[in-house]
Amino acid sequence: MNKVLNMKIGIIGAGNIGATLARKLSAVGHEIKLANSRGPDSIRDLARDVGATAVTREDAVKDVDAIILAIPFEKHRGLASLFSQVPERVVVIDTSNYYPFRDSAIAEVDNGKPESVWASEQTGRQLVKAWNAVLAATLADKGLPSGAPDRIALPVAGDNAHAKAVVLKLVNETGFDALDAGPLSESWRQQPGTPAYCTELDTEELKKALSSADAARAPKNRDDLIKEFMTPGANFTHEDVIARNREVTA
Repeated sequence: MNKVLNMKIGIIGAGNIGATLARKLSAVGHEIKLANSRGPDSIRDLARDVGATAVTREDAVKDVDAIILAIPFEKHRGLASLFSQVPERVVVIDTSNYYPFRDSAIAEVDNGKPESVWASEQTGRQLVKAWNAVLAATLADKGLPSGAPDRIALPVAGDNAHAKAVVLKLVNETGFDALDAGPLSESWRQQPGTPAYCTELDTEELKKALSSADAARAPKNRDDLIKEFMTPGANFTHEDVIARNREVTA
């Protein structure tokens, strides 16, 4: 897959996912602005380390080609005003996942509305869902050059063909085979508790995982797994987490 032309990208969220994406995307030539909820002074050292510029959230969405949201799921509430002046041509990417134990309960999502459909409604933007189905350590450490054997694949869902094409190329640049996972209405197939979520599959395995996803089972799988991983005294390695995700969601 050809490289995306150098882009200006704003990333909102400077946790493990946001910072890792900033590092990877800046390394391949993109101009990155990094923001969080506490202001640029709190992340200047981090931004310098990953090759980004620390900015306010308002500056992160100005004069950019793409915006990546790497924030807790419930924080999509109230973002519509931030995006009100962002041109429609700007690609907006959602990396988040809904976990009821952490996020405020959201009845619409609990009743089956795909997470990124709900998030699109909150932001007033047509989002592309990507980089949500990968553990932070996988994203940081397991990317490989295009064409490498055993390259992990990641799903990308969205409704706008141009925006999704851009994101597919960006995912490839971060070291993973990018698989078109269909429209945003089908993005539940890559949400927590499904076989595609944080299971480190190759492209053919990921296609099968997306196809076999069970919307009725996924929330229980999600809640059972997170309860297991957060049990006091539990000592799961990265490999343990991947293995348990595969076992429970199969």
